Amino acid sequence: YASFDIMKTALEASGAEVVTVAIRRVNFNDDKENLLKHIDAKKFTILPNTAGCFTAEEAIRTARLARELRLPDWVKLEVIGDKKTLMPDNEETLKAAKVLVKEGFTVLAYTNDDIVYAKKLEEAGAASVMPLGAPIGSGQGILNPNNIKIILENAKVPIIVDAGVGTASDATIAMELGADGVLLNTGVALAKDPVRMARAMKLAVESGR
Repeated sequence: YASFDIMKTALEASGAEVVTVAIRRVNFNDDKENLLKHIDAKKFTILPNTAGCFTAEEAIRTARLARELRLPDWVKLEVIGDKKTLMPDNEETLKAAKVLVKEGFTVLAYTNDDIVYAKKLEEAGAASVMPLGAPIGSGQGILNPNNIKIILENAKVPIIVDAGVGTASDATIAMELGADGVLLNTGVALAKDPVRMARAMKLAVESGR
């Protein structure tokens, strides 16, 4: 976002209940730059995430750090396999998920739209599986709705479409497919008017549901 004030106003307009925060990118040494200081924990549940991790070991360590910081005992698990596209490494993600579940974390696992790995993550104990609609930050929408639909048909845990939601219509399509929710940022943060876009996303989710 252009400023923390715009971010706060957009969050209010979005109707979001959960805000995910990349632990590795939080500046804990400067209250003015510390993202967590600008999010009202009474209004939003903070979901720590492991963005920026490229191995299972890094992701596990980051989740443990969030726990030490007394953040909620759940984690959006991200393990990236490609620096250019930021596509996930499913093998490392599954490896990390198994460890974190054993350690008592509530794991929400970010993955690509791979039907097999979505089921494996669920079987490993993930509380939610979060397949991407398109590469992170691309705003291309849901490129493979058939895979998302099959993942939904096979799942016994909530499915949240994560990444690629660039417009309000993308959010509606995700909900029409049967997703339990969407996780998005770039489509709002980089919009010409983030607050209006946040409100549009809220209405789109309601419409699709």
